[in-house]
Formats: sequence, structure tokens, C-alpha cells
Amino acid sequence: MPHEEMPSLQRPRYGSIVDDERLSAEEMDERRRQNIAYEYLCHLEEAKRWMEVCLVEELPPTTELEEGLRNGVYLAKLAKFFAPKMVSEKKIYDVEQTRYKKSGLHFRHTDNTVQWLRAMEAIGLPKIFYPETTDVYDRKNIPRMIYCIHALSLYLFKLGIAPQIQDLLGKVDFTEEEISNMRKELEKYGIQMPSFSKIGGILANELSVDEAALHAAVIAINEAVEKGVAEQTLVTLRNPNAVLNLVDDRLAQEYQKELWEAKKRKEENARLKNSCISEEERDAYEELLTQAEIQESIDKVNRLAAVDHINTVLREGDPEKTLLALQKPEAQLPAVYPFAAVMYQHELFSLQSQNPTNYLAHEELLIAVDMLSAVALLNQALQTNDLVSVQNQLRSPTIGFNNLDEACVERYANALLAIKQEALSHGQDNLSWNEIQNCIDMVNFEIQEENDRIVAVGYINDAIDEGNPLKTLDTLLLPTAKIKNVYPEYAQHYQDVLYEAKQRKLEDSESASKVLWLEEIQQAVDEANEDKERTRSWVTLVIDVNQYMEGKKSGDILSILTNGLNANDVLPECADKYHDALLKAKQSKAENVYDDGPWLKFLMKDKYDYYYNIQSEEDSWKMPNSCSLKESWLFARDIEDIVLHITEEYIREHIWSASEDLLLRFKCTKSGEQLNKEFEARKSFLYNQEESVTRIQSFWRGYKQRRAYSDRRKMFIDNLPSVVKIQSLFRMLSARRSYLSRLQFFKDHKNEIVKIQSLLRANKARDDYKTLVGSENPPLTVIRKFVHLLDQSDLDFQEELEVARLREEVVTKIRANQQLEKDLNLMDIKIGLLVKNRITLQDVISHSKKLNKKKGGEMQILNNTDNQGIKSLSKERRKTLETYQQLFYLLQTNPLYLAKLIFQMPQNKSTKFMDTVIFTLYNYASNQREEYLLLKLFKTALEEEIKSKVDQVQDIVTGNPTVIKMVVSFNRGARGQNTLRQLLAPVVKEIINDKSLIINTSPVEVYKAWVNQLETQTGEASKLPYDVTTEQALTYPEVRNKLEASIEDLRRVTDKVLNSIISSLDLLPYGLRYIAKVLKNSIHEKFPDATEDELLKIVGNLLYYRYMNPAIVAPDGFDIIDMTAGGQISPDQRRNLGSVAKVLQHAASNKLFEGENEHLSSMNNYLSETYQEFRKYFQEACNVAEPEEKFNMDKYTDVVTVSKPVIYISIEEIISTHSLLLEHQDAIAPEKNDYLNELLELLGEVPCVESFLGEGAVDRNDPNKENTLSQLSKTEISLYLTSKYDLQDGEAIDGQSLMIKTKKLIIDVIRNQPGHTLTEILETPATPQQELDHAKDMLSRAIIDSRTPEEMKNSQFMIEDAQLPLEQKKRKIQRNLRTLEQTGHVSSKNKYQDILNEITKDIRNQRIYRKLRKAELSKLQQTLEALNRKTAFFAEQINYYDTYIKTCLDNLNRKNTRRSIKLDGKGEPRGPKRAKPVKYTAARLHEKGVLLGIDDLQTNQFKNVTFDITSTEDVGIFDVRTKLLGVEMEKVQLNIQDLLQMQYEGVAVMKMFDKVKVNVNLLIYLLNKKFYGK
Repeated sequence: MPHEEMPSLQRPRYGSIVDDERLSAEEMDERRRQNIAYEYLCHLEEAKRWMEVCLVEELPPTTELEEGLRNGVYLAKLAKFFAPKMVSEKKIYDVEQTRYKKSGLHFRHTDNTVQWLRAMEAIGLPKIFYPETTDVYDRKNIPRMIYCIHALSLYLFKLGIAPQIQDLLGKVDFTEEEISNMRKELEKYGIQMPSFSKIGGILANELSVDEAALHAAVIAINEAVEKGVAEQTLVTLRNPNAVLNLVDDRLAQEYQKELWEAKKRKEENARLKNSCISEEERDAYEELLTQAEIQESIDKVNRLAAVDHINTVLREGDPEKTLLALQKPEAQLPAVYPFAAVMYQHELFSLQSQNPTNYLAHEELLIAVDMLSAVALLNQALQTNDLVSVQNQLRSPTIGFNNLDEACVERYANALLAIKQEALSHGQDNLSWNEIQNCIDMVNFEIQEENDRIVAVGYINDAIDEGNPLKTLDTLLLPTAKIKNVYPEYAQHYQDVLYEAKQRKLEDSESASKVLWLEEIQQAVDEANEDKERTRSWVTLVIDVNQYMEGKKSGDILSILTNGLNANDVLPECADKYHDALLKAKQSKAENVYDDGPWLKFLMKDKYDYYYNIQSEEDSWKMPNSCSLKESWLFARDIEDIVLHITEEYIREHIWSASEDLLLRFKCTKSGEQLNKEFEARKSFLYNQEESVTRIQSFWRGYKQRRAYSDRRKMFIDNLPSVVKIQSLFRMLSARRSYLSRLQFFKDHKNEIVKIQSLLRANKARDDYKTLVGSENPPLTVIRKFVHLLDQSDLDFQEELEVARLREEVVTKIRANQQLEKDLNLMDIKIGLLVKNRITLQDVISHSKKLNKKKGGEMQILNNTDNQGIKSLSKERRKTLETYQQLFYLLQTNPLYLAKLIFQMPQNKSTKFMDTVIFTLYNYASNQREEYLLLKLFKTALEEEIKSKVDQVQDIVTGNPTVIKMVVSFNRGARGQNTLRQLLAPVVKEIINDKSLIINTSPVEVYKAWVNQLETQTGEASKLPYDVTTEQALTYPEVRNKLEASIEDLRRVTDKVLNSIISSLDLLPYGLRYIAKVLKNSIHEKFPDATEDELLKIVGNLLYYRYMNPAIVAPDGFDIIDMTAGGQISPDQRRNLGSVAKVLQHAASNKLFEGENEHLSSMNNYLSETYQEFRKYFQEACNVAEPEEKFNMDKYTDVVTVSKPVIYISIEEIISTHSLLLEHQDAIAPEKNDYLNELLELLGEVPCVESFLGEGAVDRNDPNKENTLSQLSKTEISLYLTSKYDLQDGEAIDGQSLMIKTKKLIIDVIRNQPGHTLTEILETPATPQQELDHAKDMLSRAIIDSRTPEEMKNSQFMIEDAQLPLEQKKRKIQRNLRTLEQTGHVSSKNKYQDILNEITKDIRNQRIYRKLRKAELSKLQQTLEALNRKTAFFAEQINYYDTYIKTCLDNLNRKNTRRSIKLDGKGEPRGPKRAKPVKYTAARLHEKGVLLGIDDLQTNQFKNVTFDITSTEDVGIFDVRTKLLGVEMEKVQLNIQDLLQMQYEGVAVMKMFDKVKVNVNLLIYLLNKKFYGK
């Protein structure tokens, strides 16, 4: 390993000759090679150390560095260091070198070296230094790489990015072995060592271009200054090669002036200096301004302008402007801080105002700003409470504070923090320099005061030690000591107290100091003053008490004691005792006193004596010289002891009976706490002996009570008659008073009582209903209260009849409108073709007659079969009718039959079958029951189709599933039309009404429309090609310009439609959402590996592409918008809608614009964002409840409904359904005992139309019998659906039927016979009254049934059961329950609660059904109203077509001379005159562009071919004959409608005779011109 030597021990370069050593040529050559290897190792070490500094990472040893750099990892990391924007750590391959360490070099390691080379290129390192990638990876020239690293280090050092590389040559040692190995390695690869010493020169040469440019720019500036034109000088200053900063265009004149003066000064100096030097030896820059001098002049001008600007804004007084002016680099001022803008403004303006010239020069600003910035930083440090930062800022020399003591910096900082907080509380943000200086002065003053007080403390302690009270007093009064409340008359006591305090401190071993400090001295002085106050109160107390006892003072003892003692220790209740005890003590003390003096003596704190003369009022803290005490008086201690003793005695006596307030008063006395402790201890003792205490108290109370009882009993016995009389009278009066009072109360609150009773009844009924609805097993008593809800009222029957009538009318209207709409669509097409060519007019007239007939009533339902045909009163016809009703009920309620039938038929037949029979069978889902059943059919059929016909997930999207078509057709029909209208109408109207909106994103479509328009208008073949690609179409400006403008409009409009769809999820039909859910689940079940996105795309294909998309493209065709008769959507509007639909279609399927739609790829990001919104929408759309929950349906729903289900179906549809069932019977009902097979067997063969209509409905001799039968087959009849297998009378009754029958019987029984359980009612015999009530109820029901329409009556066996007596019904119920128990439907263990629960469910469902019926009635009325509006619209359109055709006829009669239509007496048009034939040669048609070519025939032979075009008798039909050399070859007929249809579909070229190619547009033009005069 290399190691660096000390500079003093620097070794000679390896291979040098030392000590005059003489070597041979071979040895010198050997040394040279060794020297080269050593130098290279030094360069390796230099590169290694430099890279380690840059990367902050340790590299491999020097001898292993070459191998370690081959994978390029360290080189890529170095690139990340100096070019981080180009190279990130993620881009470095094998950054941790785990791959390299495990299996060596990988080819991808070269990526790291390439990134290093690109990074060096990006920063501008000359490419002359770059190594090749193979030099590194294959180790072909590693020294070249090290050479490049050295050049890079020097270049980065000049840029200021990296440190300079070290020169270690001769400073590091390597072993002989390491040097020899490196020499061998270099010789092995035959590498020529690059010259590391020339890197600097090469780099300078490579970069010398900039220096030459700089020199030229400086010369240009000097020349411009010499010319004196400021604008030209400014241009040269702006030259980037001059590298000048902060050049301001507004200061051009000032720059010119300053540079001119500077140049003249330099020239003058050069002239004086070079007067004796020849011109050849002079330097050009001795007279020219250098770049630095030019920059200096610019800075000077900028500085003066900036200073002027600063003075100006200071006068304006705006801190923000002042801050911006100070921050300008031109001002050359120290850094300023935005948070101190107000301070800069205030302080600098103050300085400016103090200046006599009202102007601050740059030097003044420099000093002031420097100081203010330091003050700002100090304020910032104060704001953050950073004590260390505050101290550092105070030490800053730029701040310039006076009298700043370095030792007191921390003290200054704390004081400034306090002042700063106070300033902030007053709304001041920053402290000024003067405020900070004042604070420093204040702290210095405080420090001086503290020093003076320390000296004073020393004097005081010395005086205390001497024991001289007067000297102590003098020291306490020193001003520097600042001792408060010192009174000269207390000098002795001050001395005593201070001495005592100091002695305590000396005796305290834990005290660090043995002298009293100021606080302790002040505390002692205050204590001495308090002693004085205490002595005064004692003197007053002693004098007042003794004089009061001697009768010399008036007043009362309480006020005297209260003033002298603690008021809490004196109790008013003891006033007399206080007086007596004090008087007795006074008399006792005065008995033996003969010589009484004037002095009173007090002992303060058991330490200090105090003397007071009552005569002279003199006092002293030491014994007077002639001191004679007044012995006959009670002293303070005596008085206090007496008072306290009496107070304690009183407390002890009364504490057991004292109130809480009194106890608090007791506790406040001097001995109160002690007495309270004694009291609590005694109380605790008694509680511990509670049993004994209670026994004693009980004995005593018992004794007293027994004695009182005996006395009372004796009195009653002695007066017994009187007691009885008094008691009777009192009881009577009490009962009467109570009764009258209660009666009056009820009378006064009659209304309230009624409300309470009603509330109680309502609460009871509410609780019962909650029990009925919410309880799992409601009791029979509750069920009995609500059984009446199952009865059917007249209103129920009326509503049922109204619903049935409206349902019939709605279905009829739907079917009629559908047929009218089909005919009107056909009429649209015919009139559209008529606009282009008149020959279709007769067809239009014929079709119009048919429409008028249908409008006049031929499409109405023929109900003349009620009394004949299948509805006649014969038994056979009645049986057939009932069987058909049962058949269609079975098909309606068992969806599996129809589901299988749909897939047995061909697709074209199944579609028609769905549109007619299936939707008719379910009455177009006109109520909830039929919608529920239709959804079950959809679900069953869809699952069957997916199971049998879908092999891949995408088959649903790419194919055309039958069930999906059914679902979409149903939901876009009358039921779902209003939903689509609400969902899309507003936004579609907005798009249509926007006349300025034109969107066309199909370049080919724009191109073809353009070409067709040119050819049709001019009659000449366009020179443009007919078929072009998107790329070719985009080459035309007309196409490109519109495309670019359309994309932005398309995105904007699409957003509106998308928002309308997503925000209207609740408007989406439930049935559609449920089928989407079924579709998703079924696909997922069959393809469990399908992703959520794939499933949602399929849902989107249903909800958007199939359901919404067509309505957006053609809103007029789906009644999304209202169109007046003759009104239509323009092509531009249609294209706009189609473009929006296309974008939404791509978004819904997450399909981007690619391939042929590449020109729309700019919208791909928008498509992805829109798909995410659609994705959430599709997920939420599938989140719906099951139909059973949505519609509240179950297997008993049909039983509780009042009316039977009814459908309105044509005879043709009945026959068709019957025929299809027989045809596919084996497939849909393979089991022989299937119910369907039984019904089909009863019906037999398929009947004919006449069997339904009855005999005589059609005249047998009628020549148009077939047409008449065809028309009559559309006659609709109503079928009231019933089930053949629900309820049957007999022994073999299934469980469900028996359950329903038994429920009916139980309801009849529990109406008239109460009981807690069903078992109790069945086992208890009915009373005669109950039988009578039951008979009345059954009679009432029979009357109601007689008024019930036939289709709503119950079955016969139900009526028979209702006529049974009550007891027979009960026996039948018992038999049925036993049967049901055997089948597992009920259990006697729970007292048949199961059947009661079923009755409860019927009650709840009946209520729900009534609500749904009202809603259905309202919905049917709304639907009928909408259908009537649509019928009116169709009628208006028919009238419009009639007017249009009449106008066409009038115009044709007046103007067309070549072909006319005349009306005979009957109004029928006669045939037109035939136009003359037209003959052309193929050559002539080829010239006109009509003929494009003939297969197998050259162009020069076209003259031999002729075409004869003749108009036939059929309108719009032409015969075209071709002849070759006069010989007729072939004949073909042309239909003008076919040609117009081709033109409409964009077909430009067609073939005739399978070999002749013609231009469709020009052929139509030719026919119009020659035959119709167009």
C-alpha cells in the first residue's frame, strides 16, 4: 500500500542518479521503465484520493483501482456528483456491485461508462480527453481513462464544482513488487503513457476561443466610448463576450460619461508614464480600459443611481420599496433582511432627515445598513429566544454598541429578551439601535449598583460583629445598601435581631456563606419592625383590660379582647366568663402588691425583653436604669392564657352538638386543631363501640316508648265508645272528600283525559304493529288485531280495475306507436330519396295512404271477439281459453322455458319473437310484478347464453348476444325512454343548439364529402383519387385545419356529456343495472381469472355502448329531443354527436386512439382519465339489490293480489307462440311429466285464425280473404292468467297449496273466536254467539264477492270453504295442519307458529302491495300521457308529409313538361310519358368520367361499344343495353333508389355487367340531366 512521506523527507524521483552512481545503458533503460510505472501509480493514487473526496466513499487500493473502475459504477457515481440532473442513482446499473461481485462483468456495465461520458459532454469538457468505452470495459487503455479523470478534475476545479487534485509525485511510496507488476502490465498491453503534465495547456488551448472573444469585445467598447455615442456604447456593453454584469439601458448616458472620463484619465497617465518608451514597446491596455476597469465604471454609475433611488423611496415612506431598493446589487450594500423592512425605513429616514442636505451618501448608507442589518439579526435572535445567537450578535463588531463589557454579554442578552417580549406585547416588532444601547447602559448601571451594595453588605456585617447598635444603624442607612423601613429608634432591636440571625447562619453547617446578604438583612429589619407592631398591640391590650377591670375604661370586654388578641380566639358566647375570670385574676394578683411601679415588661419570642412606661409612654428594648414594674396588673401572657382556657372549655362542652359553621369557628381558634383531634379520637372510639352504644340507647328509648304506650292505651280503653265514633266519622268524611275531589278533577280535565286515552290506545296499537312487523314470532293476539287488513274494499277493486284499464291502454298505445314509428321511418327514407330524384313520388303517395289509414284507426284493437270465437260462452271454447291462460301464466312465471326457446330459434326469428311475444307476455313490464318476472327471464336467459355460447371473455363485446339485445331494446323502449331523455336531453340539446360548434375528426370522411360535392356540382370527374388513406387526406389543408380546431372543442363537449352521465347514476333503470350485475357475476363465474378491468369493460359495453351511445348519436331516433314535423338534425350536428360518442366509447372500453386514429393520439391521456371515472361509475352501477328485495316479491305474491294478471296479445302472436312451443317441445321440456307438456297436450294442434274469431267472422267468398285474415290476425284479446297447479281441490294437494288454503281458514276462524294460541282456539268449542258472528261475516263477504268483477273473484273451492260453519272449519284446519306437519311445513312443538308467521307476512305484503299499486297507477297515467303526446307528434308528422306530397304534386303538374302526373276523376295518378332513350359510346362516357374502365378491353376499343339507356314504365327503373360492333351483348336494369343509396353510403364506384366500372356520382348526374331536366 502506498504511504505519503513528510515533506522534509521527500525522496528523489524513482530512477534518478544519486551519489554520482554510474549505470549502463540497459540499467538506465530499466530505471526509466520503472520510473514510468512509478509515475503512473502516483497518478492513480491522485485520481483515487480526488474521487474519494468527491464521492465521500472509499475506493479500492491503488493497485486494484484499474480493475475496480472497469464496471463503471464509480465513474457513474462521479457523473452523478457533477451532473446530478443527467445521472440519477436509479440509472446506475448494479449500483451496489452485487452482480459484479457475484458473477463478474456484465455487458450492461458499459451503460455506466456511457453515462459518465455523456455527463462530461454535457458540462463542456473537451472531447480530446475522452477514452473509448472499450478502453475501460475491455481494459484496452486504462491510463487513458486516468488521464481523462485528471483533466476532468482540473476542469471542475475551474468551474468551482470540485476541489483541486493533489500532486503526489515523489510523495508516496510503492513496493518494488507493486512497481514491477505495474510495469509488466503496461508492457503487456503496449500502452503509450499520456502526458499528464500537459493537461493544463491542452485545456487552455481548447478554451482559448472565449479569451479572444473577450479581448475583441473590450476593444469594441473602448472604440465606442471614443466615438461618444451613448447608444452605441450601450450595445457594445451588452455584448455577452464582454462578460459585464448589471448593465442598465436607462443609464446609457451616465455610462458613456464615466467611461469617457476614466479612459481620458488612463490615457493621461499613460502619456506621462510612456513619454520615454518607444511605441512598439507599449502595451495596448496602458491606454485602453480593461474589462475590470469597465466593470468598475459600470458599478460606480450603478451605485450612484441606486443611492439616488434609495433616497427617493425613503422619502416616499414605503418599507417594501425601501427594502427592494436596498436589495439591488447595484447599490453594493450589505445584505438586508425582509423581516426588518419597517426598521430600515424608519431608521434610514431618520438619518436622512438629520442630514443637512436631506441626502444619504453611499458611505453613510453602507455604515448605516451594515449596522441596521446587525440589529435586524439581533432582533431575529431575540424573536426565537436563541440566547447563544443573541450573545454572538452582540459581540459583532459591525453593530457598534458603546460600553459593551464582554464579561456581561449573557446579562445583556437576558435583559434584551425581556425588553423584546414587552415590545412585542405593545405591537412593536423590532428594537431600535438606541433601545438596545439604552438596555446595555441600564444593565451596566445595575451591575455598578450591585457592586456598591456588596460593599455596603460588608460594612453592615462588620458593624453587627462589633455589637454597636448605633454603628449598625449607620450602615443600614447607607444609600448604596437600599435597606427599606429603617427607624433610628429601633437601633437596639435591629442589632439584637441581626446578631441572632447571623449566629444562626454561623451555626448552620450547610450554609456556604457566613455573612448576611441584603435579602437576609432586609428580612431581619422587617422582622424587627413587626415585633414593634406586636408590642404596641400588647401594650394596648394590657392597659385596656386592666383599666377596664379597675373601672377606669368604658366599653365591653369583648371589643377590648378582640382588638388585642386574635379575633378567632375570642368567642362572644363566653363574654361573661372572660370578664369574671379576668376580674378574679386581677384581684388575686393585686392582693399582695404594695409598691406598684409604672413599667410594663413583655417577652418577645421568648428572647427579647421590651419595657413600656405607662406614665411617660417611654419604651425600651433593654432594662431601664430605674425600672419598677407594675405588679398589680395582669400582663399580656396572663390575659391570653385566661382567654384561651375559657375558650377551650367552651369548645369541649359544645363540640358534640355544634353545627358545621360552629365547628369551622372552633377550628379557627388557637387550640381548635388540637381540640378537633381530641373530638375525632373520641368519636372514633364511640364508632368502635357502636354496638354497645346502640344497645344502651335502644334500652333507654324502649323504656320511654313502652311507658308512653301504656299511658296512651289506658286512655283509649277508658274512652272506647268515643274513639269508635270518631274513627267512623273521619273515615266517611275522608272517603267522600277523596271521591268528590277525584270526580271534579276528571270533569275539569275532560279533554286531557280523552287525549291521554287516545295516546295510550295509539301507543298500544303502535307497539302491536311494531311487534307484527319486527318480531320474529308475533303472538296470535297481535295478528288477530290486523287480520282485517287482508280484506278487500271497494276502493281496492276500483283501483285494480283502473290499473288493468290503464295497463291495457298503455300496451295498446305502445304497440300502435311502434308500428307508426316504423312506417314513418320508412316514409323518411322515401322522402329523402325523393329530394334527390322525383321518380319515387308515386311510391311516396302510396305509402302516405297507408299511413292515413293507420292514423284513422285501423291500428286500434279489435275487441269484437268478446261474444264470439274463443271468448264465446261455449264450454269447449272456454276450456281452450283457460288452457291458453294457464299456458301463458306458466311461461311467464317459469323463465327457463322461454330462455330455452329463444336459443332454439334462428337469430332473425328470435329477435322478432322478443319484440312481439315476449314483451307482450310481460305487458312491457307495466307493473312491478311483470318487471320482476321479466328480469328473472333476462337473468335466466343471460346465464344460459353465457354458459353455452360464450367461449372467451371478449365474445360478449365482439359478438351480438341475444339477451343483451333484449335488455337494451326493452330499456330503450317506452319504459326506459324517459330515463334516457332525463339523462341525455339537456346536454344533447346544448350541443345541437350550439350553431358555432363543428366537429369532424375523420380526415377521410372530410375528403370524400369534398370530392363528392365537387363532382355532383360540376358534372366533371375530379382529378383527385377516390380512395385515400388518413395520411394522404391529412396532406390537404382543408382537412388539417378543421381537425386541429375540432379536437379541443371535442374534449370540452365530451366533458359535459360525461358529467351528465356520471352525475345521473340514480336515473339509470334498475333493470339495466341488475342485468349488468348479473352479466359481471356470470362472466366472473365462468372465467374466474378475468381481471376487474376486463369485467368492467363488459359492463361498460352494455351500459354505455349498447344503451347510451346510440341515443347520443341519433337523439331524434330515440326521442331524446323533441323534433317538429319536418324538422331534422343537420349533418354537422349529427357529426358532432357522433364524435362525442366515439370518444366516450373509447374511454368506456379503455381503448386508446392508435393505428388509423393516430391523428387523435393527443387525446389518449384524456381517454385514460375518463376511463377511471367510467370505471367507478360501472362499479357503482352494479351495486344494486336483488329483485326480490327491490320489488318485495316471493312465491305467495300472486295469492294476496286482488286481481289476476292480465296480458293483451294478438291472435297471430298466440298462434306463433303455440307453434314454436310445439316445434321445440323436446328441447325446452324434455321430461314427459313436465307441466308444459301437459298443457300443450290439452291444447292439441295449432288452431287457425278463424277458430279464434269464430264462424262468420270472414266471408268465405271474399276474394281478399287472405288479406282480411292477415289483418284480423292482428286483433288483440285479453288473457287473465291463472295457474293450473297452484290450488286444487282433492286429496293430493301439494304443500304450498295446502298452506294457502289453511291460512284462509285460520283467518276466518280467528276473526270471531279469540285465544292466546292457535292450539287453544282449535281445541275450544265455539259459542253460539261466535257461530252467529261468523255467519254474518261470511254473508257480508258473499255480498262483496257478488259485486266483484269475474277476473278478480276467488277460485271455486275457496268460496266453498268460506261457506263452512266455524266448527267444521276448525276441524278442517286441524286435518290440514297434521298434513303440513308431516311435510315439514309446520310444527306442533311451537304451537304452529310457522303458519302464523306466514299470515303476518301476508298482512305486511298486502300493505306494501297497496302502496305499490298507487305508485303504479300514477306511473301508468304518466306513461299514457307521454304516449298520447308521442301519438300526437306522429299525427302531426303525417299531416306534414301529406302537405309536402300535395305540394310536390302541384309543382310537378305545373313545371315538369318532360314527365307529368295527372289526376283523374278518382284522384289516382296516371302513368307518366316515357322519356326518349339516350345512347352513348363507351368512349364518350369515358370522356365524361362516367365510365372508368371495362375489363379485358383496351381504351382505344371503347368506340366500338355503345350503351342504350331507356326509362321503363316503372318509375325510377332504367334498362341499360350494351352493344359491341352493333351486336347486343347484355342487358341490365338500374334502380335510381339503389344508386342514391350507394351515394348516401359513400360508394363511389360500381360494376355493371360484372366488368364495366362506372362512377356512381356522375351516373346519377347523367340520369338526372337527361331524364328529369335537372
